[in-house]
Amino acid sequence: MSTPAPHDTGETDPRSPSLWTRYAALPTPIRWMILAAGGILLLSAVQTFGGDDTTVLTDPGTSGAMLRFAVPILLAGLGGLFSERAGVVNIGLEGMMILGTWFGAWGTVNFGSAWAGVVCGFVGGALGGLLHAVATVSFGVDHIISGVAINILAPGLTRFMSDQVFSDWDGGSITQSPRAVGLSKINVPFLAGGWGTPNWLGDLDGQDVFFVSDVSGVLQGFLTQLSWFTVLAFALVPVTAFVMWRTRMGLRIRICGERPEAGETLGVDIYRYKYIGVVISGGLAGMAGAFIAMELAGLYREGQTLGRGFIGLAALIFGNWRPGGVMLGSLLFGYPFVLALRDGSGSGTHALLLVIAIAMVAILAWSLRRGNRTDAMIAGVLGAATLVWWVTTESAPSWLPNAMPYGTVLLVLVFMSQRLRMPAADGQIYRRGRS
Repeated sequence: MSTPAPHDTGETDPRSPSLWTRYAALPTPIRWMILAAGGILLLSAVQTFGGDDTTVLTDPGTSGAMLRFAVPILLAGLGGLFSERAGVVNIGLEGMMILGTWFGAWGTVNFGSAWAGVVCGFVGGALGGLLHAVATVSFGVDHIISGVAINILAPGLTRFMSDQVFSDWDGGSITQSPRAVGLSKINVPFLAGGWGTPNWLGDLDGQDVFFVSDVSGVLQGFLTQLSWFTVLAFALVPVTAFVMWRTRMGLRIRICGERPEAGETLGVDIYRYKYIGVVISGGLAGMAGAFIAMELAGLYREGQTLGRGFIGLAALIFGNWRPGGVMLGSLLFGYPFVLALRDGSGSGTHALLLVIAIAMVAILAWSLRRGNRTDAMIAGVLGAATLVWWVTTESAPSWLPNAMPYGTVLLVLVFMSQRLRMPAADGQIYRRGRS
């Protein structure tokens, strides 16, 4: 007697892949698009059915501003990736970013070129990275102590340089530079109406169709008044991935952060590649500072980084030390800041509480499916508390958007700690010839 086929019995074949397995098998770009579409669908549903009188969640102005606010966080996070993949913890990213704001503004004002400002910002941050590398790699100083020292040194140094340089220039002073020009901006043709072409996304956004118009609005914000500096920053994501995982230099940098002793036995100059990683890290943080001065503020101003270097480190942890994850983290962390600035009534920020509650329910279901009762209990409590908060209030407190990036990192550490993997030798003091 022949055995009936699985479909004849009405039972599901246990060998068939699960939905999550099928999703994980998709190419990375498709997975990112599905994830982005799911996020916009959630925002669209909350905006439509959540009861808050707001359209700011998926407004083109919000997404465009989010993209700009994400750039410094992204560049700082990519900088941290180079350093920590080389085995050097770099909490001095904030100080290197401060150096980048000063040198970026100085370069564009002194040379009259925005691209000169980008280069000078990179060089200024790279000098801070070089100092960190000398201290940690050559002299074996504790990485945290060296990073804190740079964060303390950078504001004092930029103030001294401003006194010596900007105070003598028209429009400058000891605390700020003259106006600095940014790179040119474009509207993408056809999609955002650039160069006199139709604005297809704008037309779809105006149709007020559930989800479709919201996707169009978000994309329109991304492609309208798009700075070439922003294009450069996001282009560095695939470039970083290629360099780090497809080149000999990237392999040697990663050896420094994983098994430096093994790399040394194979003839790799560990000190050299640690230096390369940390100097590139500082340069990218300096570019982040230059973006703040040139694109967000239009000039150098004392104290304008506002802790974005530390948020870049948070994006690095959120992204599991990978470029794509860092990009996602930077966009996620930039969103609440922008929402707080554009949402005068507080209704949009209030709606985010419902988004968080729904996210906690999803984590609850995911944890139960994996049999992790502890995570499920935590997610259930947080979700219920957030839902009660949303129901019993009409607007969110002003401090909530600023706290969200750090709260997100804590949630990632709580629920995803088993999936996070920092480089094995990250933060360790390495000396040549150590067995």
